[in-house]
Amino acid sequence: MRWVNASRKLAARAVSFSGVLFRQFVDDDLGCASYLIGDPSKGEAFLVDPAYAIEQYLEAADEAGVRIVRVLETHTHADHVSGHGRFALEHGVPISVHPLAVPEFTFDPLRDGQDLPVGSVPVRVIHTPGHRPEHCAFVVDDRVVLTGDSLFIGDAARPDLAVEAREGAEGLFHSLRRLTQLPDAYEVYPGHVAGSLCGAAMSPDHSSTIGNEKRTNAKLEYGDAQSFINATASLSTPRPPTTARVVALNKGPFVGAPPPLDHLEEPGGATILDVRPAKLHAAGHVRGAFNVPVSGSSFATRAGFVLDPEERIVIHASDKAEASEAARGLCAVGFLDLAGYVTDVPMTERVEPMGLDELEQLLEQGAVQVLDVREKAERDEGYIPGSLHIPFRLLRGFGTEGVNTEKPVVTICESGMRASIAASVLTAAGVDARPVLHGGVHDWPGGTVSFRRCGSG
Repeated sequence: MRWVNASRKLAARAVSFSGVLFRQFVDDDLGCASYLIGDPSKGEAFLVDPAYAIEQYLEAADEAGVRIVRVLETHTHADHVSGHGRFALEHGVPISVHPLAVPEFTFDPLRDGQDLPVGSVPVRVIHTPGHRPEHCAFVVDDRVVLTGDSLFIGDAARPDLAVEAREGAEGLFHSLRRLTQLPDAYEVYPGHVAGSLCGAAMSPDHSSTIGNEKRTNAKLEYGDAQSFINATASLSTPRPPTTARVVALNKGPFVGAPPPLDHLEEPGGATILDVRPAKLHAAGHVRGAFNVPVSGSSFATRAGFVLDPEERIVIHASDKAEASEAARGLCAVGFLDLAGYVTDVPMTERVEPMGLDELEQLLEQGAVQVLDVREKAERDEGYIPGSLHIPFRLLRGFGTEGVNTEKPVVTICESGMRASIAASVLTAAGVDARPVLHGGVHDWPGGTVSFRRCGSG
């Protein structure tokens, strides 16, 4: 399987630094950022935190006339499969990571304060534990700092993925203090942007400066470690079920390229992931299919909440390009052994979406069960009286417990995307489910109820 950087969810931009090659790559679907840094005059470059789809970097390096001579990992990633294994296996590129990562592959150890130049461009290592014990940031050419999963734009990393949350928060506090001691003019380029589950309040901006973050980032306002720990160690951001698998893949033996994605005539009893738009899924789909549109936001993360990596998965797509885009996203979160994809297959099942006006009438009559599939924090801001709450990501494991399935179940979220996913999971379980695809709770014509929990606000 070969991916070209043609997806609308992948973006690369060159940043102008005199004498330095600097390219930022952002996967908007996962909210992940990676970096190509180098010395064009020497024809050499480093790659920092590569995604599993490495073709984009090879093309960029070729265009810039440089050769990627080393991969630097800020840490062992939990949200996406790294491309370091592919670089090592396919191109013989060495990998550098801090030894506290305890990887099972051959690596060159990073150490705090180490100078690791690429050509004549200096790169300095700053050990910044907190998010993970091995985490490092990289100062490039004494003017840019790649902060990885420590300091984000407008936020800081979650501390609970590798160690106990309070321990991680304490380490993160001190690491953030070190980073804010850098000159205010240093430009900050993080490992994640808005859309990632690694932070709750990230800005959509892709870069900032140390000075600007000191003025505006709420996570840098705490004057002592204890107050920072108390504020950040208790998290409500859901942890994707793919986390442990992705960490194991990234720590373990090098992961090579994925096998080809075969076109199949029929799914053959596999779990079917329908990646077509929700409207097409509603109009006709294969019995038992789950609908997670690849055209929607956070496709890979949402698919990871629905699928089991141990099951045989077949993609149902409109065409090969859509299937390839979905496969790229699934591989990025650890679903590496996909069975293939189908296009022209019998679609005997239908789902009838519901409008808000119709829902209001049926709810007044007591004729439907309304299922709010948003997250807890969203529901607290306002919910439809009488609705049941189960986040979409819990439905496959939670089942229909507590859901009145004797009448149609209407799923609702903010915009329709999660409602469609939830309805497809319920329909696959034999429930008469109808999603609200256009609009959501905040468009509800009737009154809503807000709820403030003890200790909030």
